[in-house]
Formats: sequence, structure tokens, C-alpha cells
Amino acid sequence: MFSDQAKANPHTTCRDSNCGSEKRSFYRRRAPLRFETAKTQSGHCDCETYIASGNVIFESNDSSAEIKTALETRLFRHVNKAVEVMVRTTKEMAAVLSANPFRDTEPKHTYVIFLDDRPPRDALRHAVGRVDEQMHLGEREIFVAYPNGMGRSKLKIPAAKTGTARNLNTVAKLVEMASRKSRPP
Repeated sequence: MFSDQAKANPHTTCRDSNCGSEKRSFYRRRAPLRFETAKTQSGHCDCETYIASGNVIFESNDSSAEIKTALETRLFRHVNKAVEVMVRTTKEMAAVLSANPFRDTEPKHTYVIFLDDRPPRDALRHAVGRVDEQMHLGEREIFVAYPNGMGRSKLKIPAAKTGTARNLNTVAKLVEMASRKSRPP
């Protein structure tokens, strides 16, 4: 989900790669091949994936926009379907982790919905199906705490439709992995 110029450690998260049993099994089988193919053909190096839901860490001198375009193009060619990619630098991901407004909620029940752009100020007013969930707007994210787990929730946030969600355990692991890569050997 990351990228910046100056050989930052980009992390890329793909949207819609872990929804539904058919897609889930397809991506579990094909994710490493898919990202290796996209990485090689778009010029990125030292690619590392984390769990089979579209998390990739790599280094690049390209801008976030260039990485996003290159990966989305390669992924479309590879799976014959549009796959949105969110790109963040290690620094941006660490800032997201630090910005968690729900520190009293278990990390596995706190999600970050990554977006390409800043969410609209009124995004949370349009949410429906809320029972006990808590929501908070971030820079280019929406934080959601699901006290009873995401699986049972009926919460729908229209502004999050084009985003991709990761729980805080996953975000923390991605930051840890990227930080290891950014240290000199």
C-alpha cells in the first residue's frame, strides 16, 4: 500500500481481492503470481506479499500515481478485470496506525478503509445500518470499530465503496515489514 519517490517502501493494497468465496479462492491461488507479474513488468523490485488479500510491499523510485497506474494496468491484463490499487508510503501507513481513534477496541475489530482521496466531510452522515459501530474520518481513510466483529455488521458507508479495508493487526504488520525493508543491511 505504499509508494514515494526516493526509493521509499511502497505498500500496495488491492481493492476487492478478498470478497466472496469464489474470488477468495482465486486470489489465494494466484496472488503471488499476479503480483510477481505486475512487479516485474512495471519495474518494481524486492516484492513481498502479506496474506492472500492483496497486500504488497516493495521499493520504487516511481511516484504513487505512476505505481498505481502501472499496477492497475498489469493486473487488468493478468485477470481481465479492473482491480483498484491503493498506494501508501511506509511513513503514511505508520501515520495511519498512529491516528487510530479507537485505541480501546481490539485491533482485530478496528478497520481502516483506505481511499484514493480524502473522504467527504459528510461521509459518516450517509452511513446506514449502524448498530454499535464507531466511525471516524482520517486523511484518506475511514476508521471503523466493530465491537462485535465486522462479519455480523450491516453497516454500509457509501463513501467507502471504492476503498479497501484492513484491520489494525494487518496495518501494523505491513508497517513492521516495510520498516524492516527500509533499514540498511
